Amino acid sequence: MRWPKSRGMRAGLGILIALITLPLLAMAYFQTLDPPRGVASVTQLVVPEPSARPALMGAGIQLAAHRQPASADGPGIEVNPNPHRMGSAGAGREVFRFETFGNEGFWTDALRWLRGIQDSRVTPLQVMAAGMLIDAERVEPALLASLAAEAKTDLSPARAPLLNDPATLVRLIEMNALVGVPAKDANGDGTISLARGDKAGVSCAICHTVSDGSVLTVSDRGSIGRITDGPAALVFDMGQFLAWGANTRAYYPNAQISYLGITIGRAPRGLTPRSSEADFDRYFTNKNWYPVGTFDETQDGIGNPVVNQPLFRQDLAAPWSSSAEFRFLDNISNGSYTQNLDPTILVTDDGRAFAREVAGPLGMMMTSGYARILDETGVRGHPFVRARVGGTIGTDETQVRRRVDDTKLFDLSAYISQLPAPRGAPVDPATSARGREVFRRNCTACHNVDQSKPVPPLIVSLKQLWPGYRPIVLMPRVKTLSPVQNSPGIYDDKLIIADASKRGDPKGIPMPLLLDLARKRMFLHDASVNGMESLFDPRRGEREPHPFYIASPGSRADLIAFLKGLDTGLP
Repeated sequence: MRWPKSRGMRAGLGILIALITLPLLAMAYFQTLDPPRGVASVTQLVVPEPSARPALMGAGIQLAAHRQPASADGPGIEVNPNPHRMGSAGAGREVFRFETFGNEGFWTDALRWLRGIQDSRVTPLQVMAAGMLIDAERVEPALLASLAAEAKTDLSPARAPLLNDPATLVRLIEMNALVGVPAKDANGDGTISLARGDKAGVSCAICHTVSDGSVLTVSDRGSIGRITDGPAALVFDMGQFLAWGANTRAYYPNAQISYLGITIGRAPRGLTPRSSEADFDRYFTNKNWYPVGTFDETQDGIGNPVVNQPLFRQDLAAPWSSSAEFRFLDNISNGSYTQNLDPTILVTDDGRAFAREVAGPLGMMMTSGYARILDETGVRGHPFVRARVGGTIGTDETQVRRRVDDTKLFDLSAYISQLPAPRGAPVDPATSARGREVFRRNCTACHNVDQSKPVPPLIVSLKQLWPGYRPIVLMPRVKTLSPVQNSPGIYDDKLIIADASKRGDPKGIPMPLLLDLARKRMFLHDASVNGMESLFDPRRGEREPHPFYIASPGSRADLIAFLKGLDTGLP
């Protein structure tokens, strides 16, 4: 948490008033609701049979309640208590790559991304420098041949005119070759032409696809080549992507904003409804505040971008989100489509009710400020996503009483569940064997040795995972929701408002897939650790998050080699 810099007594007095006023507002607000029932005491779940969908309460097994078996190959949890509902994997591929459910309205008419890239004359080389991908199989053969020839030059405008031409980028978008930015025939004339009013939205592929770079790779970032769905886009600069929009202010709920002069996140000051477009662009393009390879997908006004996660072998994962917010795969997908990729839902009556339920007066201030921005910037016709209206506010299935097509959600679940994990990096067998023993001795209370087994559905509380966690309660919440609370540091920022407590589970972190680790540069969900060597080095500090260290440099190197070589084959 960062506090605004004081500029004399007036600024200091403003902060003091805010600190006094915020809890009073919270207490006054929550006294108008049903009396809090407190956070339910949760014991270890009884793991249900996977043939039936479990009850809604609980999503994970708490580490403190789980008894470690004698085996040192993992926690001994063999059945995933969060089984998916599955559809057609073949149809799910189209959902993953091209489905928007109408969010092209937000990205074209609200955030105005297409206008922004054209006004700024963004070129194919520039989008690749920001980590974006061009699917070679979607590029017309003649254009692909020309791009491949230019890729062999020094890439200067004189020798690579197409790669430096903004018009080429428009053509690639119209071909649906810019990965994760599907173009839509908005005017229904049977062709796609941005000049004639067609639109482009955002799909899952933007953060969860990689390319082999067989035609061109730019600055170790983006590329032109054959794409592979599922691996995390670890070099994609989402902050730059957002800043290219002509109205980045439309992404206000996902930015770091200021409440009564107080802001939480990496930036020293938060944004407000009065902040300019340049202020928003400055925030999103600052790599210290919004690191490459991360995405702030939570509409909470807190600056909490998290590392992009893989979407392969999701049959092995659960619960979902860095905060374990969602128990089932189709529900986090629905949340992404109905909120994250079109945040304008928050200014509807249902969206305001959801924000009020989870964040009280903070949610009310955020949605009011957002409505002001949308009105001032002339955004009309929202929300844009096509979804069925119904359900209960705040539940996993329909957080904002919106649900997109279930058939497509289940198809998507099937596709990302069967996507293969990348093969592990080649490592020396003897080194890997020693590293395996280090892992068995130190890591198997939470993690499996065999990565072909489901990830243990454990939720490790912040207090257990972060010895330095010292939260200050900002406001209580009703039902089973944990208090809104914040600790110095950024590790808990993702969980200040969004967590698993609505199901009676603890405020904590779920287990990650230990796959495709050789590509990772940043570790922990908040991207706060640079490299595995730092992750396991005790010099990082005994009170830091995930302080599970290997003191011996040799053993640490063995462990890292073992982890880089992991895949879903037997270790």
